[in-house]
Amino acid sequence: MKKSVGELMEGINLNYKSSEKLFKIDCGDIYLQEFSIHDVNSIYKISNQSEIVKFLPDWKSTKEQRLDWVSNYEIPANKAFLGAVEKQLNLDKHILKLGIFIKENHKFIGWCCTGIKEELPLPNREIMYAVSSEYQKKGYATKASKGLINYLFTNTNVDVINAVALLHNVSSNKVIQKCGFTYLCQTKIEDDLYCHYVLNKSEWLDS
Repeated sequence: MKKSVGELMEGINLNYKSSEKLFKIDCGDIYLQEFSIHDVNSIYKISNQSEIVKFLPDWKSTKEQRLDWVSNYEIPANKAFLGAVEKQLNLDKHILKLGIFIKENHKFIGWCCTGIKEELPLPNREIMYAVSSEYQKKGYATKASKGLINYLFTNTNVDVINAVALLHNVSSNKVIQKCGFTYLCQTKIEDDLYCHYVLNKSEWLDS
């Protein structure tokens, strides 16, 4: 049963150690970890930074909206994705949303996710990412993206991954290129022009 925002707000401060049970990907000095209720405030703050809103306006929210989304949609969706991987099922339209954490202090600094980009031609699974403004230009987005790419290509039946970036988003285009993606074309999504890149499993495993 879906919990109300009020019930979730009451439970967010409960002191329990759930991180040991959460899915993680080690990426060196950072790690990726599936969203938990404890990440809500960090996601809310980062998603409302002007630098993030500029390129990811759909992530902007109120704190109550973010709590609702994480608790009632994103956490269950992550469990469904990981369950499908464990059972070696087709991932279809499953979504995985992982937080990016500094390993030294376990600080949440952004996210790296994979899902289906409906606006792209099949196969249209993509990865996307965002890093807090104070932690940008430190290579974290590239490390996180490579960690998720490697997980998908070595642990799932995903054979092709897409990535898109607005033409004027120079830093994001650089991250995608550093991860080994091949530029495919320009594509229009909701009246904006994006660079569309693809990466094949065979290319990744051979690199």
